[in-house]
Amino acid sequence: MKDRLMGWAQDAADFAMAMVPRKVPDADAVRRCRIVAHRGAHDYNRAAKENTLEAFDLARAAGVWGVETDIRWTADLTPVICHDPDTARVFGKDVRLCDVSFEALRAAVPAVPSLAEVVAEFGGKLHLMLELKAETFPDIERQRRILAEHLSGLKPGECYHMMALDPDLFETFDILPRQCCLPVAMANMAAISRRTLGQPYGGVTGHYLLLTEAIKRRHEAVGQKVGTGFVKSRNCLYREMNRGMEWIFSNDAVAMQRIVDALKAG
Repeated sequence: MKDRLMGWAQDAADFAMAMVPRKVPDADAVRRCRIVAHRGAHDYNRAAKENTLEAFDLARAAGVWGVETDIRWTADLTPVICHDPDTARVFGKDVRLCDVSFEALRAAVPAVPSLAEVVAEFGGKLHLMLELKAETFPDIERQRRILAEHLSGLKPGECYHMMALDPDLFETFDILPRQCCLPVAMANMAAISRRTLGQPYGGVTGHYLLLTEAIKRRHEAVGQKVGTGFVKSRNCLYREMNRGMEWIFSNDAVAMQRIVDALKAG
């Protein structure tokens, strides 16, 4: 029920935002615009499934700057890419990731990629926004080493950022440079903002309505960057570009990128 209510609220905000005309962004705002495909360039899981190599490849082909994705762990401690703790919602087959080996997961749901596959295919080509998901970590010391090894060929902040709804996860995985860590706010924007300001994090992200100008200025004053989501319309995109957001997250990233590309073309 809570997810449904949040979905309705998001839809209402998107509808209202789409109706408000916005000034066309200037050339500097267009040049700086960085679209991030939330879980890749999926089509709400009708054909292209979220968090798959196909979804990331579609984003890359469209010229999207980056992709946001989610890290979970299999029973044999292989980091894999999946938002939910199981595969039922997206793939229609209920496989709980933490209960199976990667080999068993690959046999049951071949489209779920490993982090290693994503890094090998897209590292340095798409900016990776990697969200740590809260779960039980059965061997955290080993999992820290595994994650560090997977990311060792990428420059933090330049090639990837690490994200989390719970900033405590940055302490759990304390192998990460704090400058590449981005707390993610939901309805708790004010609380996450305060917590972020007290740490050497690289920035903060949140909903475009809740991340206000006052919050944005406070973070920029201490050298932290800000990003918003999930932009769905031209007018909402223009609003966030005009506000100077560092990152603009979208579930419709290909469409948003086309708008930006048209502005670049004049």
